[in-house]
Amino acid sequence: MAQPQLMRSFRTLTCTLQGPLRYPASSSRHYASTAEFSGKKDANGNYVVTLIPGDGIGPEISQSVKEIYTAANVPIQWEEVSVTPVFKGGKTVIPETAIQSVKRNMVALKGPLATPIGKGHVSLNLTLRRTFNLFANVRPCASIEGFKTPYDNVDTVIIRENTEGEYSGIEHEVVGGVVQSIKLITWDASERVARYAFHYARSSGRPRVTAVHKANIMKMSDGMFLAACREVSKDFPDVRYDEDLLDRVCLQIVTDPNPFSDRVMVMPNLYGDILSDMCAGLIGGLGLTPSGNVGRDASIFEAVHGSAPDIAGKGLANPTALLLSSIMMLRHMNLYEHAAQIEKAALSTIAEGKTITGDLGGKASTEEYTSAIIEKLH
Repeated sequence: MAQPQLMRSFRTLTCTLQGPLRYPASSSRHYASTAEFSGKKDANGNYVVTLIPGDGIGPEISQSVKEIYTAANVPIQWEEVSVTPVFKGGKTVIPETAIQSVKRNMVALKGPLATPIGKGHVSLNLTLRRTFNLFANVRPCASIEGFKTPYDNVDTVIIRENTEGEYSGIEHEVVGGVVQSIKLITWDASERVARYAFHYARSSGRPRVTAVHKANIMKMSDGMFLAACREVSKDFPDVRYDEDLLDRVCLQIVTDPNPFSDRVMVMPNLYGDILSDMCAGLIGGLGLTPSGNVGRDASIFEAVHGSAPDIAGKGLANPTALLLSSIMMLRHMNLYEHAAQIEKAALSTIAEGKTITGDLGGKASTEEYTSAIIEKLH
């Protein structure tokens, strides 16, 4: 009895998708410009930034960033909040104080958050992205001079659509033993992230945008994503545009990452999640990789590695990823001099190799590594 029911379900779905796809007319909305930081300094001459320390090692690496910022005289006042869910209206939600803090300050720095695996547990990271409509995840991966990995010429930028695709969370059981997961692609979200990618390429001096896809298989969903990218490319005649298959890009980038150093790659959600972590592996792992989630009304910069509860409180954590993410945040806030000063101190400490944490091949504690960076600020 289950098989006829299953076939009827699939036939119903297929019938709703028949006919040619109709793409909307080109939108006049410019999402990249509305993603720019417009915060104001307070009476003391500081910008107020929301700080979400996170779980596990989060408080330790957040403290490291705070100490480095104090030493560098960065004009930032931290407003620390917790995003631990609370029960409200019959469901778990992010505390209202945290939501209002991010909305008010328009920028936040976030440590790692732990989400239990299993039914009923919603990802806090996904919840934050949806709450603040953080439509673009920006993941630069660049080799660190002096820190030896199998590759020394990595300089990639991946921009991932952050709100839909396979991560839309639309799943249901068709019949017993058969589960259907919906990949949702919309024109508006595709155009929005494409426009941001072109804007990013132009502003960062990268002359090329590559859309990464699997439209050879997913002709309608990825086909719409590509159509949006092509439409947006017409507004950026100074930026080259091309397209490539996800599997081919993965093969090429691990064979020789150098050809990807002149471009920004933009792609749907799942592809970006996988490819950005793969590129992080080329430069030494997630502990050296910054990340930023950009929205129209707020942006959240974060460490994308895990909360590492096994080493929490032991002084072994590496704060580099959160520190580099905070440097992305400073540039987003137009605090370029402070960003360059802290970045130079951090990267030179890693390159020197004398006072680095265990995951980087050293023996220094979190506090010792932080102090070494601070010494290079002066």
